[in-house]
Order: sequence, then C-alpha cells, then structure tokens
Amino acid sequence: MKKLWLVYVLLIGIFLVYVLNYRLQAQSADPWETTGLRGNIEDTYVMVTFQIGIDYWKSVLKGFEDGAEELNVTVEYHGSTQHNANEQMTVLEQVIAKKPAGIAISAVNSKLLTATINKAVEKGIPVVLFDSGAPNSKAYSFLGTDNYNAGIEAARKMAELTGSVGNIAIVTTPDQHNHQERTDGFLDTINSEFPMMEVVAVQDGRGDQVYSRQAAEKILTEYPGLAGIFATESNGGIGVAEAVQAHKSKGLPPQIISFDTDKGTLDLVKDGAISATMAQGTWNMGYWSLMELFQLHRDLAADPSVYTNNKPLPVPDTVDTGIDVVTRANVDNYYAK
Repeated sequence: MKKLWLVYVLLIGIFLVYVLNYRLQAQSADPWETTGLRGNIEDTYVMVTFQIGIDYWKSVLKGFEDGAEELNVTVEYHGSTQHNANEQMTVLEQVIAKKPAGIAISAVNSKLLTATINKAVEKGIPVVLFDSGAPNSKAYSFLGTDNYNAGIEAARKMAELTGSVGNIAIVTTPDQHNHQERTDGFLDTINSEFPMMEVVAVQDGRGDQVYSRQAAEKILTEYPGLAGIFATESNGGIGVAEAVQAHKSKGLPPQIISFDTDKGTLDLVKDGAISATMAQGTWNMGYWSLMELFQLHRDLAADPSVYTNNKPLPVPDTVDTGIDVVTRANVDNYYAK
C-alpha cells in the first residue's frame, strides 16, 4: 500500500514539474514565435484625411483597418468635409488632444498643416504622411505615389494618345503638394521630350468636379482644337469629361488623362470619355502607414527619447506605393471586387 502511495506521489511530482517548466517556457518565449507581432486593443491609431466622404479614401482606410486587425489595435477615421486646410487643421488639433498612439494624415495643404503636424510629434505622438505630404514637417515618413514620376508617366501616355503633337492643358489643385508634383512632372516631360507639344494652360480645379468643369470650359473656349487635358485628380477628371462632352467643337475631342480609380472615373474610362487614368496603390498607403505607426509607437512608449541624437528610425523616409496606367483595355481589373 505504501509503495502504491509512493508511486502516486512520484507521478504527481513529475506532472507538477512538467507544468511548471511549460509555463516558464511560455513566459520566456519570443512573442513573434508564438502569436506574431501583436499590440494592445486599447491603443488607438487615427487616420486623418479631407473631403472625407469621397470614394478615393475607401481603399486607403481598408488597408489601415486590415493592418489594425492583424496587429490587434484600434483605428479611427476623421477628416474635414471639404477641401479646406483650416477645417482639416481643426480636426487634427482635436485628434492630438486625445493623445492617440499614432496619426496617419494626408495633408490638404503642405504649408498650412506643417505646424500642427509638428505639434503632434513634439507631444510624443508618431505621425506619418500618406498620399499628400508635408516635406518640411517633422513627420517620420511619407507613403504614397511618386507623384513627379506619375506626372512623367501621364505625359508620355498623353504623347502616345496624341501622336506627340498639339496643345495640351492641365486642370490641377496647385496648393496641394502631390498635385503640384504631378503637374511639374508632366510639364517638365512635355517640355523636354516632346517638342511638337505645348502646355498652353494650367487651371485650378480646386479638387472639385464643378470647378474643374468650369476650368475646362474656359480652356476649351480659349484654345479650340486642343489635343488633350490632364486632370491631376478624379473629381477633376470627371468635371473635365463633362465639359468636353458638353462642348460643341469641330474635329476630334481632346484626349483626357485623369487620376485614381473611383467608380465614376472607371466608368468614364470604360465608355471612352476618359482615355486613361493613373491608378495609385491606395491600399498599400493605409496598410503600411499603420505598420509604421505601430513600430514607432512601440519604440517611443519604451523610451520617449529613443530617436534623439540622430538614432536611426525603424521606418524609411519615403515609401513609393506604386502607379499603374488604366485604359479601356484593362479597366475591368480595377473595379472593386
């Protein structure tokens, strides 16, 4: 009987040692090896845009949300209702006051938003910019299209469509940094590579369909026989297409190159009203913005002075999220599935 009890005690002892050893190993295990990189659901990361209701931001936000789901953190989405720097500045101030774990922002005006972006960084809130940057701010990174290169690609496509001959116009948003870069790339390429083409007008469409239509109507009246119009954003492209369709002119209508892949733009490409549009890597912008903010927050939470004394950052200064040219031939590939 005593021998049986000794066997029981020995077995129980071995079991307890096994359980204790298992727990110690679990506590010391690298979290990357067990559950992957995971955050705290109480940490909130915020995306801030402008013209908050437009389709363009949906894919960006989806990428941001997908990243949050992978990392087990919370995200919020805020922005100005209009294409207005003062309104966006107010929204950003309200977000800063809540002290989120990080902010991803597309700046409607690079100069006017810089001071508020810097305020967030100085308060220890990591900030990254996407889509439209503020290069003189203290934000840690910019994720978006290489907009100057996108302007180059648009100019070469316009030359292909027009036979490299004729007068060209641009409808853009000059106070927005990314649009100015697209305009510069387009202008420089037309001037340097295509001597039989000339950009005769650059008009402000204010990022608005109605204003862009009015700008295009003015151009079409002043420059009959125009070969093409480049619109640097989707609202502009739709407005330009409406103006061209309404304008009664002799000869062929101008070729239109637009930007982005909202349904309205894609429908016009499919119908042939817009000849081509430039597709940006919008999901990439949102997803990698969240990933960068997560890493920055982890480091700053552990040591608020971690990036002083020129210590290298864990994120790149710039991430090119890509560009594609969409035409009637491949437009079906870009509709939301």
